[in-house]
Amino acid sequence: MERRLAAVMIADVAGYGLLSQADEEGTRVRFQADLHELFEERIAAHGGRLIKTMGDGLLIEFHSVVEAVRCAVEVQRAKSEKRGVDEHGLEFRIGINLGDVIVEGDDIQGDGVIIAERLQSRAEPGGIMISGTAFDQVEKHLDVGFDFLGEQRLKHIEKPVRTYRLLPCEARAGSAKSLGRRRRRFGILAASAAMLGVAAGLIWWQPWDRAEEPASIARADLALPDKPSIAVLPFANVSDDPRQEYFADGMTDALVTELAQISGLFVIARNSTFAYKGRAVTAEQVSGELGVRYILEGSVQRAGEQLRINAQLVDSQDGGHAWAGKFDGTLADVFALQDEVTRGIADALALRLQPDEQMALSRKETTVPAAFDAFLRAGSTTGA
Repeated sequence: MERRLAAVMIADVAGYGLLSQADEEGTRVRFQADLHELFEERIAAHGGRLIKTMGDGLLIEFHSVVEAVRCAVEVQRAKSEKRGVDEHGLEFRIGINLGDVIVEGDDIQGDGVIIAERLQSRAEPGGIMISGTAFDQVEKHLDVGFDFLGEQRLKHIEKPVRTYRLLPCEARAGSAKSLGRRRRRFGILAASAAMLGVAAGLIWWQPWDRAEEPASIARADLALPDKPSIAVLPFANVSDDPRQEYFADGMTDALVTELAQISGLFVIARNSTFAYKGRAVTAEQVSGELGVRYILEGSVQRAGEQLRINAQLVDSQDGGHAWAGKFDGTLADVFALQDEVTRGIADALALRLQPDEQMALSRKETTVPAAFDAFLRAGSTTGA
């Protein structure tokens, strides 16, 4: 078995599943265009090797971690420049690690690759995350800014990994000495923020890093309940009309309400899950923060009276899909579509609905779709 030290880059499209559900062929065409026009030339220019594409992701190996990071910065800067011109452009998350890999023919495996993949999953859309081993090699060679995010616990990795976020549009702090001062300031501010948090209850306030979402800061995972547990993330509005956001939010609320009526299921309240609205998070993150095993995510597409609901149930323990479904109908079918999603989840989790629960699923506040639509509109204007 051959092993070697390698700089590993993994790039993945943010929100690819939802984009593909809305326009599968168009999304694939845009991915292929980015692969050929954006990545391949830059990979070659920096001495890298595209090992394989993985659906919507790329696995790339470099001999130099400096060149790997330079390539990533060029890609993200190019995407940033096009963002105002191409409103349908894809956004990539990139993770880079310098570590030992196992060579299997033309492929590479091992912790060196897994860490890069885990870092990629924690990056923001359009962002770059690198490991401490990569940072140690590139900090003096690149004119970009870095944010030290502390030691992160990554799934299936035994030891915490030092993690840094790149800021491609910011200049690097001038010297190692100034970087050391910056790290010390980070530590002082972190301690101050912790004390203020205890005093004022603002435990998520982190003024030294406003761009960082709370979900990326390491924290102890909550224990899972003794029965199947689920968090319903806000469904995405993939309609052509952005004003249909209220309808997607209403569908999310309705599913939370229906699932909460199943006695054998622990359901997180909507106030907790709507905190993730508009944020790029992983099932592992949500699971650790809310203490649930299953994450339901999906999208709603509405065109006039026509509806399409896509839903997928992710098992945070292995990252796989426990269930997925696509439901088409009209506004008149909206209640039946909600029931189909609920029953699909119940079946996937082997939950037996009691007779009264079966009846509760069939009872609605209104059976008139137009009234239901008006109710959702009113809720969106009042903040309900």
